Parts: sequence; structure tokens; C-alpha cells
Amino acid sequence: MMSNITVCARFRPLSAKERKDSCDSICISSIDSESFIFKDEKDECTYSFDKVFYEESKQADVYEFLALPIVKDAVKGVNGTIITYGQTGAGKTYSVEGPSILECDVQKKGLLPRVVDGLFECIKSADESTKYTIKLSMVEIYMEKVRDLLDLTKDNIQIKENKEQEILLSGVTEITISDPEGALQSLSTEMNVGSSRSHCIYILTVQLESNTDKRVKTGKVILVDLAGSEKVEKTGAEGKVLEESKTINKSLSALGNVINALTCGPSTRSSHIPFRDSKLTRILQDALGGNSRTALLCCCSPSASNASETLSTIRFGMRAKHIKASPLVSRREDKHAKKHGDISPTKDESCDRILNKLRERLDDEDVKLLEELFILEGLFIDVTSVEDLESAYQDVTSWTISSLQQAVEELIYTVEELKRENKDLKARLADAERFDAMRKKTEDNAGVLLKISGIISFLFSWAGSFSPLKMPS
Repeated sequence: MMSNITVCARFRPLSAKERKDSCDSICISSIDSESFIFKDEKDECTYSFDKVFYEESKQADVYEFLALPIVKDAVKGVNGTIITYGQTGAGKTYSVEGPSILECDVQKKGLLPRVVDGLFECIKSADESTKYTIKLSMVEIYMEKVRDLLDLTKDNIQIKENKEQEILLSGVTEITISDPEGALQSLSTEMNVGSSRSHCIYILTVQLESNTDKRVKTGKVILVDLAGSEKVEKTGAEGKVLEESKTINKSLSALGNVINALTCGPSTRSSHIPFRDSKLTRILQDALGGNSRTALLCCCSPSASNASETLSTIRFGMRAKHIKASPLVSRREDKHAKKHGDISPTKDESCDRILNKLRERLDDEDVKLLEELFILEGLFIDVTSVEDLESAYQDVTSWTISSLQQAVEELIYTVEELKRENKDLKARLADAERFDAMRKKTEDNAGVLLKISGIISFLFSWAGSFSPLKMPS
């Protein structure tokens, strides 16, 4: 069933600097738990979200409304994604982690440790005929590269799509966690490796295996802590920090473009959703446009000094409210019967196999053109299994179809433009022909008039040559 993603706004307390700079001046005022008034020097508007958390809100309130439904669905085999968005310093990290991932104060625990606790609590009360396994992965997107935080040697993880068109991180490290304490210890250790100038993504995968029919279901909880958006001219960033800020803002802009494309309806020129414009939007493809239950937490500063950034975050959330999602249970057959010892195809062999499949549907010349295009775009990647090969083939095919559709739509638009120009030219030509005909007709009429005028002049001249006759007396 189609449903809107859950979108909430959270306003943190004023910081000491904001109190000093703006004298406690704020740009929002509460109406109720779902609406507030935003006011700046230019405008005053009322905005409504699924839930609004003000500065007195508790961490537990945010978790129970935003994340708990997703946690409960994950142990049933339904994927879910929680995204935190907002400017730098708006309270995203506090919302995700709390003061510390191992913070002892239960009241201040953030979303991430609460999600871990919640998964294990749900498993405790689950059906005993089902075996549960929970795995953890952590990656960051830094300067448009996906880095594995559990294995730093994997600093350029590839993003793939499987047969079910689910987005996967190829070769990412997964560790099995058996209790909340061990999971939080791993998170605390590895999170120190991540950069504050990156998008951090935490993936908790719950595998459910039925002891009766050996069916396997998987559900994921993906928590995305986005790097903060910021105005470069306001922060005065230079050098490496400037480049990091530009890359972050570019990926967040790509995220905004995807949301605009998803919520604006069919375009007159193209229905293409630009998920491939950045690594961030590619990873979030399921969360925003596919098989996932999704929640967005927009973190904002209430200070009047940050009014423009807060308004930008609010508008982002309002647009995201209109995204439709259709989460489904992820099932697959038990693969214990799978043969072991298969030799992984080499990169060249994989390319050949993909091209051979394409030749079954396309002409040789078309396949050759596509091969050159794939190599140029770097789409051929090293695959290590038949499943990976199928995934790569599906990914390449999907990309090709999308690109060709876009090209066809561009051609249709160009043809329509040429038709309109041709119509205009025909109209102008017809006008010119009518003008020319009128000119010729005028010239012909002038010639006739000139002849008539000559005849009349001759007659008058001829008549004047006779003297008046004298009558007899």
C-alpha cells in the first residue's frame, strides 16, 4: 500500500553563541505538536509536519514516534530508513547519538542506541520458531567515495542493484552482533574513525529464518546521519574544508533534486529520477523511491540569526512529505543447497557474459557501441559471483534503458521544437508569398491604369485638335 514518508521537525534550544548574537530572538513559535509559525524579516508562514519536537522534547519521544514503528517492521522483514537532515550545528548528531554513543544517562540516549536496543527487545518477544540474526555495517560517504568504517582498506565501495532492484553495497563488511552492549561498543569504536565532514550510514540487518519451512526474510534499519548543509560565504571555509563543503552541498543539492523529481509528478519532458547523480542519492534510492518505510527528521535552529537556513530545512521537509513509498516484505529461499567452490569469473569474462546477453536482444553494432560506452563510463566492475554478475547485468541494463529513454525524450522534445519552427517558417513563407502576389497585382493594376490614362490623354488631345464649327445665319 502506498503511503507518505513520515516527516518531523525538531528545534533544539538556543546555543550560548546564538543568545549572545541575537539576544534570545527566535524565528519560530509553537501552535501545537504538529504545527508552528515561522517568521523572519520578509515573511510569516504556518507549517505543519507529522510531528514537531520543540526544545523541551525528550529523546525517547523522538524515538518512539519516528523510529519504533520502523524497528517493529524490520523484525517482520520490512526495510526501513531514518534520515536526519539540517544545517551544521542544528542538532543532528545529538538526535542520532546523544552526548555519546555509550552515554549512561538513559534520558539522553540518541536514536542509534535506542534502535539497537529496540531490535533486541522485539526479538525477545518474537515467535520461538524463528531464528534471528542481526548484522551491523557502517559506511561513510566522503568526497563522493563510500568508505567501509569496519574495514578502512575498503575505501571505494561499489553500489549495486540486485535482481529485486534493491540497492546493495558490494563487499561491505558485516559483523554479527549478539547483544546491545557489543553492538554499541563496536559503534563507539568505529564512529571515531568517521569524518564529521561526511554522510554516515549505519545498516542493521535482521535475518529471519523459519525453522519450519526454511524460508528466509530480511529486514533492514538504515540510519543516515547527513553532513550539515551550510553557506560557504557565511562560514568563511577555505582550502580542504571548502572543498569538503562544496562536495557536501552538491550531494545535498542532488538529494533535493531527487525529492523534487519524485514529488512534482510526470514532467512534460522527462520522468527521469536522478538517483545516480550522487553516491548519497544512489544509496537512498530504496528509501526515497522504493521498497522501504522511511522517516525524515529535520533538525533546525530556532534562532533568528539562522532563519534562512532553518527556512531552507523546513521547505525541504515539506517537499519530502509528498513522497510515496511502498514497503514490502523481503523474502528469499534458503540457499544451503548452493554449490561451493565455484570459480569466480574474471572481470573480462564478466564483461563478455554481460555483452553476450545483450547480443541476444540487440544487433552486434549496437552491442559494440554500448561496450564502448560502458568502458568510457566505467560501468564494468569486478564481480565475484554469479549473483554479482546478474546484479551487474541488471544494473547496466537499467542504466542503459534509463539513458536511452532520456535520449528518446530529448529527441522527441527536439522534434517538437523543429516542428514548431517549421510551422513558423511556413507561416512566414505564406505571408511572403501573399505579399509578393499583392505586389505583382498592384504592379499589374498600375500598368493598366497607366495605359488607360494614356488613352484618355490621347482622346483629349485628339478632340482638342478640331475647331468649333460655325453655324449658318
